[in-house]
Amino acid sequence: MIEAGKAYVTTNRLFVSGVRDLSQQCQGDTVISECLQRFGDSLQEMVNYHMILFDQAQRSVRQQLHNFVKEDVRKFKETKKQFDKVREDMELSLVRNAQAPRHRPHEVEEATGALTLTRKCFRHLALDYVLQINVLQAKKKFEILDSMLSFMHAQHSFFQQGYSLLHQLDPYMKKLAAELDQLVIDSAVEKREMERKHAAIQQRTLLQDFSYDEPKVEFDVDAPSGVVMEGYLFKRASNAFKTWNRRWFSIQNSQLVYQKKLKDVLTVVVDDLRLCSVKPCEDIERRFCFEVVSPTKSCMLQADSEKLRQAWVQAVQASIASAYRESPDSCYSERLDRTASPSTSSIDSATDSRERSVKGESVLQRVQNVAGNSQCGDCGQPDPRWASINLGVLLCIECSGIHRSLGVHCSKVRSLTLDSWEPELLKLMCELGNSTVNQIYEAQCEGPGGRKPTASSPRQDKEAWIKDKYVEKKFLRKPPSAPARDVPRPWRAQKCQRHHSSPRVPAARRKVRLEPILPSVAALSSAGAVERKFRRDSLFCPDELDSLFSYFDAGAAAAGPRKGAESEESSGEADGEAEAWGLADVRELHPGLLAHRAARTRDLRALAMALAHGAEVNWADAEDEGKTPLVQAVLGGSLIVCEFLLQNGADVNQRDSRGRAPLHHATLLGRTGQVCLFLKRGADQHALDHKQQDPLSIAIQEANADIVTLLRLARMAEEMREAEAPPGQPGPLAGSSPTELQYRRCIQEFISLHLEES
Repeated sequence: MIEAGKAYVTTNRLFVSGVRDLSQQCQGDTVISECLQRFGDSLQEMVNYHMILFDQAQRSVRQQLHNFVKEDVRKFKETKKQFDKVREDMELSLVRNAQAPRHRPHEVEEATGALTLTRKCFRHLALDYVLQINVLQAKKKFEILDSMLSFMHAQHSFFQQGYSLLHQLDPYMKKLAAELDQLVIDSAVEKREMERKHAAIQQRTLLQDFSYDEPKVEFDVDAPSGVVMEGYLFKRASNAFKTWNRRWFSIQNSQLVYQKKLKDVLTVVVDDLRLCSVKPCEDIERRFCFEVVSPTKSCMLQADSEKLRQAWVQAVQASIASAYRESPDSCYSERLDRTASPSTSSIDSATDSRERSVKGESVLQRVQNVAGNSQCGDCGQPDPRWASINLGVLLCIECSGIHRSLGVHCSKVRSLTLDSWEPELLKLMCELGNSTVNQIYEAQCEGPGGRKPTASSPRQDKEAWIKDKYVEKKFLRKPPSAPARDVPRPWRAQKCQRHHSSPRVPAARRKVRLEPILPSVAALSSAGAVERKFRRDSLFCPDELDSLFSYFDAGAAAAGPRKGAESEESSGEADGEAEAWGLADVRELHPGLLAHRAARTRDLRALAMALAHGAEVNWADAEDEGKTPLVQAVLGGSLIVCEFLLQNGADVNQRDSRGRAPLHHATLLGRTGQVCLFLKRGADQHALDHKQQDPLSIAIQEANADIVTLLRLARMAEEMREAEAPPGQPGPLAGSSPTELQYRRCIQEFISLHLEES
């Protein structure tokens, strides 16, 4: 009874909680809200009375009788056991006394004495046993009566308190019953009135209905809320079926956005209205259509009437004009900050031809053509449109949001359709891909917790999988427990000496083995974005750097390093070590050592594997003059490996034991494309090596005209920036001054001259 009562009280509390929640939902109606509140309070009091009743039953009935059974009855049973034992002893003594022979007096005397003692003990225990029986019988009566009387007093108190509570509530209940009758009458009257209005509306003609109820369409460019115009529009999907879906669109903050439901996250159609145009469309089958065209895509929309279509077109045009009237500096600063961030960048101006796709092929198509990139690398969702640029994988929009939550130290997310892509970054994404990366991060995904989610899996499953995969790295292939992995060894100890009897591998063959086949950089030169201001972390304008990068990587860098004494030595050493490394078992190397070797031999997959296994991206090999993986990538001659290391946090200004940073080595070897990349990433060209030479001095000594010109132009940009800085703000973005125009003219003449020569 007590257990069932407790269950009843629990469910009754849930009911009272529901009544109170309903009261909160009906706060607009005073009658219902007050009624539910008072009834909820009364029911809560009844629940409290029930709890008191069951507590008293617990103490009076259950606990009291339980003590009687466990203590008094147990004591009686122990006395009964002792009595039974003494009785058996007495019977045994009687048997022995009867069996004593007449002619053995000593046995008779012994049996008689034992019988006498046993009888005395039996009489004492018999008296105690009878006493226990009488006490127990007497106590049983008042124990049962006392417990039941206490329980009935608790029942009396419960019902008396309940009656008192409901008696106080009785006047209010009678008053509410009277009001309820009036509410029923009022509801019937209101129902008849609504039916009369409904019949009157049905009698109107369709023309009168439209002329009377057509809404007034307005938009406000200077609305305080920032929403210029909003309403429902039909949107044509970009899939093969071209389906039309009705969505709630709005123009706000110089963006065109929509959402499926009221509480859904806003989906951005146009990131910046200044980069788009709008026009009505009369050449399709559906009516009232108009098209919003941006530099990367177009969106076909349909209004409900011609008047609404004109209003939307005018609202978009007015928003474009209003965006251009706003302060351009703040917009440019925001865009430059987003571009300088390694995880994202903005859509750039559509007026430059370099925004167009490379040879008619978009960034999305180029990257999705890589093996495994046709679906999300983490959940398998088809047509992924987001990428992690430091991991090299393509993601769906849901997985990209989870990657963003990991932080940029784990994953840097960028859109394939909304963001601009530098040529070197696009080449890097084409070199990795989902298949290559998943072979590393999902090498061992069997066992508990290793079930890969699908596109239809809940978000928490995807989030757990992504954290286990990239943060905890639970699915990496476990390295062998070899002594070689305890501490980094100098890689020269891993060289395999070439036997004199073995023929030397031809240079062409070594090149095919060591150099990965990369996309043409010349074909990617127009994929960069246009920005009209300097970036704070770069000495050059991004558009000028992209032009220089495209030219040098396709032209001057293809000629190979300069033939200076030190460059020849470094190049020869790189070829010899690369040939020896090809014979070593890289699986037994320390991750830091593997990263060095992979960067030197231009093995991007092995480098990604080393970083996944915990290799420090800035680890300096003390046995090799303190060189970092980024320096090894420069010596190996791979610009893509340099970009991969920079995206994963490599320090562009870290020096070796001879005081040389990656920019020094790239200048010494004549790697013009790498010099341009390091300048773009904020390399310090004033740093001095152990010979007190900066990169410009090295370039002059090596007689490399391209790098000399590039470094001098970079210094000109730096000096111009410092000279034109406002007071108190060192190193700001340069404005459109005569000095800047002269600097840009020098850049254009420099590029044109070398393009004509090539």
